[in-house]
Amino acid sequence: MLSKGVFAVFFVVTLLCGSLLIEVEGIGVNWGSQARHPLPPATVVRLLRENGIQKVKLFEADSAILKALSRTGIQVMVGIPNDLLAPIAGSVAAAERWVSQNVSAHVSSNGVDIRYVAVGNEPFLKAFNGTFESITLPALQNIQSAIIKAGLATQVKVTVPLNADVYQSASNLPSDGDFRPEIRDLMLNIVKFLSDNQAPFTINIYPFISLYNDPNFPVEFAFFDGTGDPINDNGRIYDNVLDANYDTLVWSLQKNGFGNLTIIVGEVGWPTDGDKNANMVYARRYNQGFMNRQKANKGTPMRPGAMDAYLFSLIDEDAKSIQPGNFERHWGIFYIDGRPKYQLSLGTGNGLIPAKDVHYLAKKWCILAPTANLQDPQLGPSVSYACDHADCTSLGYGSSCGSLNLAQNVSYAFNSYFQVSNQLDSACKFPGLSIITNRDPSVGSCKFKIMIKDDSSEASTMMPLTRPRAVLLLYLMCLYIVL
Repeated sequence: MLSKGVFAVFFVVTLLCGSLLIEVEGIGVNWGSQARHPLPPATVVRLLRENGIQKVKLFEADSAILKALSRTGIQVMVGIPNDLLAPIAGSVAAAERWVSQNVSAHVSSNGVDIRYVAVGNEPFLKAFNGTFESITLPALQNIQSAIIKAGLATQVKVTVPLNADVYQSASNLPSDGDFRPEIRDLMLNIVKFLSDNQAPFTINIYPFISLYNDPNFPVEFAFFDGTGDPINDNGRIYDNVLDANYDTLVWSLQKNGFGNLTIIVGEVGWPTDGDKNANMVYARRYNQGFMNRQKANKGTPMRPGAMDAYLFSLIDEDAKSIQPGNFERHWGIFYIDGRPKYQLSLGTGNGLIPAKDVHYLAKKWCILAPTANLQDPQLGPSVSYACDHADCTSLGYGSSCGSLNLAQNVSYAFNSYFQVSNQLDSACKFPGLSIITNRDPSVGSCKFKIMIKDDSSEASTMMPLTRPRAVLLLYLMCLYIVL
């Protein structure tokens, strides 16, 4: 029989060690791969783990990325791009092949913890002019059937990440929310299908986009520090747009009979460049404000408790389409080389931990030659060519390099092309206009990049102790201490 002292030690150690076995839902991140020189997947997985990130959302089923996530304990939402919706909607066999190759194989052989399949990405955006309206639900149904056939229905759920424009409120009060009239019947069919299959409704909410689209949008209402004018909705107080938007969805679901449907916020964040309101100060204020709410387990008036959410995004993507705006390439909390942009606490420490073992090209830049004539008729076409094949989104009005003079603008464009071209001498051969230099031409906060090495051949390596094994080992150590 245990003495009181030994029993007390046993109780305390069991309490402490047993708590380690409780699964704590952490913040998720979106991991996009539209970069000209992406970091190796193994480097990014190490970045995720060292920053305590437990969930990732992928926009496609990249086999190298999924392999790198093998046996890490990181939960995965894997995406199906919109351009695959038509073939999957038209063929159950195509859906089964997709699930077999991109879900079953990685779950069974590689131990990837795939929890969700995201069927499409914001397919009902008004900008798509209804292109995907007739095929999204059939694709969703076929993928669900394929998951059932694969024996994964209890582990893997289907969902459709949607933009917040699928619902609206004529009065701007959340309680008046309902789905957009022209797609309301379709939305209710999708919602019923999700509910029948115990699957979540995934929504992307972007206060920044509201500000970008409407110069008169109340800026302070975008953040979480209570400085904006609140909305009173029958006694429910909203002091930020995220809460109001989220609860507009809750009301839209509730008044149509689906008030208990699980909601995932698939994308939430703030960009750091490419627009006057896309900057480090606002991005840190927004993302840290959101994380503080998550850590405090604070939800909305209609849904108390921390949200199940994925920050957008993990790393900048310098090859993304800029049709929505130049800011599209600058959503990351890390630069393209895995360096943190600003101090941000995700709840696991004091700040972000940078990527390790990142290798760069030589310290040289392509700039406008001192002897170049700024009136040269080839100057304009040369700059256009460089920017069309590289990334010049930081040069816009209000952006981080928006205050450069003409010569500096040209140098920035030339260097961007030079770097994405792996510093090939031929990439700095703008006739009579360019020269390679070893002196850093950066101007103040406008940094002229040195590109990371494109080493796609780097093998995906595993950290020696995966999270589930680490927890088991720690638990056994606790038992050893007690005994």
